[in-house]
Amino acid sequence: MGEETVLRPARGMKIAAFVAASGLALFAAACSKPADNPSGGSSSAAGAAYKACMVTDTGGIDDHSFNAGTWAGMEKAKAANTAITTSYVASSAMSDYQPNLTNQAAAGCKYIQAVGGLMADATTAAAKANPKIQFAIVDSGNGDQANVYPIQFETQQAAYLAGYLAAGYSKSGKVGTYGGKKIPPVTIFMDGFADGVKKYNEVHKKNVVLLGWDKDKQDGLFTDDFVKQDAGKAKSDALAAQGADVIMPVAGGAGLGTAANAGTKYTVIWVDSDGCTTTKYCSVMLTTVVKNMTDLVSDALGKAATSNGTLLNNTGAKGTLQNNGVSLAPYHEFDTKIDATLKAEIDKLKADIIAGTITVNSPAQPK
Repeated sequence: MGEETVLRPARGMKIAAFVAASGLALFAAACSKPADNPSGGSSSAAGAAYKACMVTDTGGIDDHSFNAGTWAGMEKAKAANTAITTSYVASSAMSDYQPNLTNQAAAGCKYIQAVGGLMADATTAAAKANPKIQFAIVDSGNGDQANVYPIQFETQQAAYLAGYLAAGYSKSGKVGTYGGKKIPPVTIFMDGFADGVKKYNEVHKKNVVLLGWDKDKQDGLFTDDFVKQDAGKAKSDALAAQGADVIMPVAGGAGLGTAANAGTKYTVIWVDSDGCTTTKYCSVMLTTVVKNMTDLVSDALGKAATSNGTLLNNTGAKGTLQNNGVSLAPYHEFDTKIDATLKAEIDKLKADIIAGTITVNSPAQPK
């Protein structure tokens, strides 16, 4: 990927702070005058030098997933550099992406953060129309646009570990997954998960069945929504009815419908931000496949704010297991429930992936 930005966050860093930051941001948006903060969210003192703005995907700022994790990165950069001000505008529908991005550019934003692969075309168009503004996007390439900084993740690596864990933890011999939409930032999780289940079966001569996704056919179960919790509940209910006792929703806020109805029926593997620090459902979460959006976004914004107007290298940043850009979260309340041998096997698999002994591939991985 050329000269890529490699970030090495401190091990064990928690993302919990974004929940409080999001709540404070919403309070500030409600209390501030429109002229002070026209696009919503939070802002620093007037007159600061570098205006950074974010446009959410339809999941919204409090999706407990990739929008919230990205906003936490914006706020982290602001905390480290008082010259940065931050604000966000929420997208209620996909049709909001283009006007929201355009309006942010017109509002004088020097850095505009887009969130999610569904925003790729709108981001490229807005960046082309505003070539001197620094754009960045999570979970997408840059469309060959010089002023778009892509922040991407080898999520299949961490999802592989989650698939192995799910297969080893399952008592029914069936595990499941479903997605929000059939797009690369979603299916990359499902591909890695499928390969992890397959690896467990090979090592232990088992036949744990994966429901909800066929990697070879690149087809499976989707809610076609990242917001509606009822849709997530319906998919996980269907998987549980077929016998799945570990389920990984890759559906943003819609996955909360799965978490809210887990427990005696099944356990959950969350995605994006550690579900034990970002939701109230830690008691049902086996682990989380983490994308460290917070640090990679913070790093990008921090560099942009100190670049004296020079655009960031558009090769962007890529999170991997090696640089802790993706990871398997701690087991939290399940730590004593997972067999020590299974934990050791997962640690070894992680080391092998980092060393290149094991390669985990997905058609959806960053190029």
